[in-house]
Amino acid sequence: MLSLGLSNRPKLSPETFRLLRDVIYVRSGIAFAEAKTYLLETRLSRRLEIRGLKTFEDYYYFLTYDPEREQEFTQLLNVIVTNETSFFRDQTQLDVFSKGVVPRIMEEKSRSGSKNLRIWSAACSTGEEPYTLAMLLMEAGLPAKGWTIEIVASDISEIVLRAAEAGHYDKYSLRNTPDVYQKKYFSNSADAFSIKESVRGFVRYKRINLIEANDTRSVIGFDVIFCRNVFIYFDDVSKKRAVSHLYDSLARGGYLFVGFSESLHNITRLFKPVSIDRSLVYQKA
Repeated sequence: MLSLGLSNRPKLSPETFRLLRDVIYVRSGIAFAEAKTYLLETRLSRRLEIRGLKTFEDYYYFLTYDPEREQEFTQLLNVIVTNETSFFRDQTQLDVFSKGVVPRIMEEKSRSGSKNLRIWSAACSTGEEPYTLAMLLMEAGLPAKGWTIEIVASDISEIVLRAAEAGHYDKYSLRNTPDVYQKKYFSNSADAFSIKESVRGFVRYKRINLIEANDTRSVIGFDVIFCRNVFIYFDDVSKKRAVSHLYDSLARGGYLFVGFSESLHNITRLFKPVSIDRSLVYQKA
């Protein structure tokens, strides 16, 4: 196997960077600016070593023509996507969800006699977000009140999805988790924590590429979609495509949560901005 130290690590030329950048962009919607050349070089060097390739040009041709190119592109995504998350991340938005949005949905559905709540956690990473949503709904007593809860959690990376399904976490992942939730919904040994089956049963995992219509068409009719801290990786073209797919996956009147630092301004007018407790949520008209 090729050994790559810092001194003899292959260099990513501007021309090859653009070739790889375009492959990644077309397939995933993730946009790398030229200022990120070194980042891409650093993260992909290990893939060259594993594949026994000597140059990034070789790696580009592998991704383009090799019979194993699909498997390799999956591995590429696993190393270039940052999966920074935690349980109970951005508590303000979670309060808006559990105390503002969910009661509105329940009131609206009560008129038709429906007691089914469907949520999609898009770009769920290692599962902290969908499990957090499940715990909030359990604490609100929805299952005890006869509500059926379905949470679909998706990501483009198969590796993080496998970790999410396993449901094992270290103490750092629980750094924002209130003690009452830790005691009630996790089993732990030393600094290792496992989500209990009572929570896991509400969540179903699925690999989905947000810019691929064939992927997003398989998940429709949601009351709420969480797609937080995802659009920071996209340019405007990819954002518009992904947002359009999310819109189609929402039920009429459904709600979309994006990250605090993200906005749909100048991206789409499909959604109606709604202010709930001084926080902005997007609603499908």
